[in-house]
Amino acid sequence: MATPTRLCITEDLTIYHAMEQKQQLMNALEAAEALELDLSHVAEIDTAGLQLLMLAKREAGRLDRRMDIVAHSPTVRETIDFCNLAGFFGDPVIITAREQV
Repeated sequence: MATPTRLCITEDLTIYHAMEQKQQLMNALEAAEALELDLSHVAEIDTAGLQLLMLAKREAGRLDRRMDIVAHSPTVRETIDFCNLAGFFGDPVIITAREQV
């Protein structure tokens, strides 16, 4: 099994950044056998950002590659939960002790 490449997204996953982020994600998927997305710094996500994550997950499957979200910001986690997409992504969600307070 290949060592995953980690990609940390630091900008908001919104329509304002979607075009650049799409290219960044597609390039990362092409270059890596396995991709780990770190979304722990994403402060805002809208439907364009959610669609982008879904596209990347589907594209990874099409390319026979693995893509996992390994760190969720509270906003990303809440949005995925609200849209009932946790099963689609299939990634474990870790809630830190600091967030539980």
